[in-house]
Amino acid sequence: MTSPLPPSPSASEPSRQAGSVPSRPAGSVLDLAPVVPVVVVEDAADAVPLARALVAGGLPAIEVTLRTPAAPAAIRAIAAEVPGAVVGAGTVLSPAQVTDAVAAGARFLVSPGWTDVLLEAMRASGVPFLPGVSTTSEVVALLERGVREMKFFPAQAAGGTAYLKSLAGPLPQARFCPTGGIGLATAPEYLALPNVGCVGGSWMLPADAVAARDWDRVEALAREAAALRP
Repeated sequence: MTSPLPPSPSASEPSRQAGSVPSRPAGSVLDLAPVVPVVVVEDAADAVPLARALVAGGLPAIEVTLRTPAAPAAIRAIAAEVPGAVVGAGTVLSPAQVTDAVAAGARFLVSPGWTDVLLEAMRASGVPFLPGVSTTSEVVALLERGVREMKFFPAQAAGGTAYLKSLAGPLPQARFCPTGGIGLATAPEYLALPNVGCVGGSWMLPADAVAARDWDRVEALAREAAALRP
């Protein structure tokens, strides 16, 4: 993921679909916060208050997964109405999804895996991207293609911290956002590794809190996650 983050929109301006947006310091999604919330939105009406709670808790980078019909509308709403958020699209699987996600206002893209076709579509989008890897060969292949920032998925099932620690010696130029099976108790072990910039997870979004629209609880859990950086 070599492109800088595009500037963020303000609540009074249209999303990226309508053009350029006000400034925010350029940088990497991996450096915005220790945790990137992985959000599955069932009701687009929840997107803005949910995002506001996460941002208030110190987690500005928000990955909205493209697993539900509500996801594009959720991305669009967050991009337009939550200026402190850096909203991205997750579970990106095709060039068409790349195009639609960026049009909706996604400022970064995350895929569970990659192919050359998908990789080129994400690269051409002009926004930062994290292609998913789970093997050393995949990491080397991405490095060959000039990609140094990646999603390690499914993190726990693919070898966890021991695997990532083993990669740091021969492949120090690769940086990761491990996602998959990570929670509050295990996140610090990942964040202590030199090749991990942040982790992805959803533990700050318990299903009962989201169902009850208990955004105060979500904010409190987000604040706890934001304090995890060692």
